Amino acid sequence: MGIGHLASRPTSNHVAWHWATPQAQTILATRDLGAILRFYRAVHSLNQTQLGTLLGYDKTYVSALELRKRTVDDIRSRRRMCETLHLPPHVLGVTDAADADHHAMLQFGQSTVRLAEIARQSGHASEAVAELWPLVARLEARAEDGHAERDVLRLLARARVSLGVALGNILPEERLSTAAHWTAKGLEIAKIFAEPSFTSYALRMHGNELRKARLRGAAVDRLSRAAALAPDHDARAAVLPLLARAAGALGNGPLLDRVISETEHLLDQAEHTSLFNPFALHEIRLRGLIATGRVHLAIQRAENTPTPTTAVAPQWRVIEQVTVAHVRLHAQDHGGAAESLHTAVQEAVRQRLPHQLQRVVRTAGEQLPELRDAAEHALARMRQEMAA
Repeated sequence: MGIGHLASRPTSNHVAWHWATPQAQTILATRDLGAILRFYRAVHSLNQTQLGTLLGYDKTYVSALELRKRTVDDIRSRRRMCETLHLPPHVLGVTDAADADHHAMLQFGQSTVRLAEIARQSGHASEAVAELWPLVARLEARAEDGHAERDVLRLLARARVSLGVALGNILPEERLSTAAHWTAKGLEIAKIFAEPSFTSYALRMHGNELRKARLRGAAVDRLSRAAALAPDHDARAAVLPLLARAAGALGNGPLLDRVISETEHLLDQAEHTSLFNPFALHEIRLRGLIATGRVHLAIQRAENTPTPTTAVAPQWRVIEQVTVAHVRLHAQDHGGAAESLHTAVQEAVRQRLPHQLQRVVRTAGEQLPELRDAAEHALARMRQEMAA
């Protein structure tokens, strides 16, 4: 977007989008003021006169700076130039209080994201959200102030994605689009880094939130792209189960079967399977078989549940209980289904998983009204607590 009027200075968001690109990083690393000014003008479609007006210089002086015939040695002038152009001060050799805190902030932020992800995977998604909200706000404020360093934006992208995934655990179905919104905001930044591994990660998380928000076609698209960009077997093994779930939800049986088959092969080879393993894949297959009209196969496989390990995230146990109950109802095993749903309700309340309570309500339906009512009451209490 070009700038036709000097009164509307480029926003920091626009600056951030371009100054984190690989090309910009190469230019910033040179600390060459002339090259930096030329790149800034190209990004914002400014001529030398317009840039000079922004900086308080005339066109001739800007031209001399760009041709390295003149330089700005005064620290105060360099700091003012960085503030005006929304550039990190250190690129022009200026340090200030904010920069002194920069590395400590990054270390704190990276630690916060890691701990939040551990909390979410341990069944404490609410705590993860509580930690990530202020971090995201702080990073966005820093970018808005012009500190659009590449490492800050990378951390912001990761924090946005993690926040979206954590929200996807604790929000009810009607609000799951909010979770997808945050993962999309993280993906927007990830794309500019042009790094397949990072983009694959963001696509994987965003695709899964789209599926939960019932945007199934879009979910399959994002997850397919994530799988294509996955840099190694472990990364691909993390994407494929999510793609299988999305394929099942979309009703695409051939894609479901193909992805399940490849996933089983990769999980046998992958070194890191802390989230997806035979137990999780079993639930994905059962749900997919029901969704694609192959109930008889789901009934046959329902009793062959792999033993869960300590590596299985707690919410997966709730998810699996609801799915197994669904299969048992199809097999007319009302007693077994009731037992599974009773356990699921208790765990969903303990872990604060409204989406799983909504699944219990749908699964129990008219066949198990007592469990349906119990799930509805638990969901109502949870919503009241969230609104308070």
